[in-house]
Amino acid sequence: MGITKSNLFTEEQNIIANLAKAIGHPARVAIIQHLIKANACINGDFVQELGLAQATVSQHLRELKDLGIIQGSIEGSRVSYCINKARWKEIQDLFTGLFDGVDTKGCC
Repeated sequence: MGITKSNLFTEEQNIIANLAKAIGHPARVAIIQHLIKANACINGDFVQELGLAQATVSQHLRELKDLGIIQGSIEGSRVSYCINKARWKEIQDLFTGLFDGVDTKGCC
């Protein structure tokens, strides 16, 4: 696959694309859904919930955390994760703006 020339696109387009890529993996969607359902900080039960290896789960958590979708706090030897609600609202607004741009009354 070729190199994406991200400089040809707006900052918003690049942000939306990076977010879409992050939530484009079913394991990351499952993590997000689990955190939303729990509506609380979760520490360490993702491996059992997802049935994936700890290293794989850690990689997915890192990807979500790097984009600010989730946040983590250290409690002793454990890390607790939750949805970053402020960032989640920003993401919701970005995608709502994208989806609301379509006239659903007709085409062609």
